Amino acid sequence: MAADPVSATAAERLAALADERVDHRFKGLPPDADGLTVGELAAQRRNLFSGGFTTPVLALSAERLEHNLRLMETYATRHGLAFAPHGKTSMAPQLFQRQIEHGAWGITLAVPHQVRVARAFGVRRVFLANELVDPAALAWISAELAADPAFRFVCYVDSVRGVALMDAALRGTTRPVDVVVELAAGDGARTGVRTEEECAAVADAVAAVDTLRLVGVAGYEGEVPDADPQRVRAWLRRLTALAADFDKAGRFSSAGPDGIVVSAGGSAWFDAVADVFAELPELSLPVCKLLRSGAYVSHDDGHYREVTPFTRVPEEGTLHPAFRLWAQVVSRPSPEQAFANAGKRDAAYDLDLPEVQVVRADSAYRPADGITVTGLSDQHTWLRTPADSGLEVGDWVGMGLSHPCTSFDKWQLIPVVEQDGTVVDYIRTYF
Repeated sequence: MAADPVSATAAERLAALADERVDHRFKGLPPDADGLTVGELAAQRRNLFSGGFTTPVLALSAERLEHNLRLMETYATRHGLAFAPHGKTSMAPQLFQRQIEHGAWGITLAVPHQVRVARAFGVRRVFLANELVDPAALAWISAELAADPAFRFVCYVDSVRGVALMDAALRGTTRPVDVVVELAAGDGARTGVRTEEECAAVADAVAAVDTLRLVGVAGYEGEVPDADPQRVRAWLRRLTALAADFDKAGRFSSAGPDGIVVSAGGSAWFDAVADVFAELPELSLPVCKLLRSGAYVSHDDGHYREVTPFTRVPEEGTLHPAFRLWAQVVSRPSPEQAFANAGKRDAAYDLDLPEVQVVRADSAYRPADGITVTGLSDQHTWLRTPADSGLEVGDWVGMGLSHPCTSFDKWQLIPVVEQDGTVVDYIRTYF
């Protein structure tokens, strides 16, 4: 059988990431590596601490990354869920590929630029968790669909006007764009149709045009006001009831190759999604129960450590935080205060401040007992330290981060580090 040219191109582009030259664009990398390709630098297997890397430098644990990928693959399989992890978390095609290799149906994205990145690296199934009304973006999507019969694209619709704008932009195209009606998670939610009656009106608008095809319903339970398990499950049952009502009314008569798509699931409530989706009655077509959690790939040491369902159902497994930000102490103005050379440009700070976990001094490690982050400036971490902490100028501090979505976006090339400090790969991001 001849090689698939699209797949071959995707593989070539992924492989070509190793040919990019290392230079001043990539912070934290060794200055003496300038001019090497990423592949050549990876082949040197330098040590993160003795191989010339400069602080601050963000590292991704090779072992923990693989563990998290395997765990979510197992979870989705166990619960009969298809999985389209949200790619906005990492915007890293290498990680997209690894997620797909670990069973992902496809990749969820939020805006057209992200879809272009995914397509450039061969992602065949994209779920866009937004209504798309930009004519230029729709023209590009239409061209992608026409050029690649295997490309599957699904996006939200949440208004009759949105349907009209999409239809106007897509007239004359050869393949309809598959859409799902987004049910809002409450009056305070970001987007989505507020009532079931309005959902029916949007579905009627889709049925009246040839450029769109209604294939399911979707939403985001993380927007449920004052979310608790009962409220989240109640909203999810509204979503599955909407799917059943639409099916009974014959609204999915031309659903796509995956059947009827029912989708929800951020990184905080996917246990509730699994439970409620398991209650979905048999419909007239097979149902693609599509989970979209994305933060799992790196997990974190803050927000998602607290809210992940694995804290509620530990028998399912445990995600491991895979990020660690290393910075160097550059000032020790008093026994109770120190400053490290990482700041808002390097670390997520929108949900929680970094957490100091370990000190590395003279090639030895010790717990960062009593050392806390009190604030971040653009390029400084404010540290409060016990007077007897032994922390000195020149020591390295390793910090856990909260919120992966605002950690990945600060780094274009991230070292992947084995437990002994050996850097074995580099992850390229595209934000």
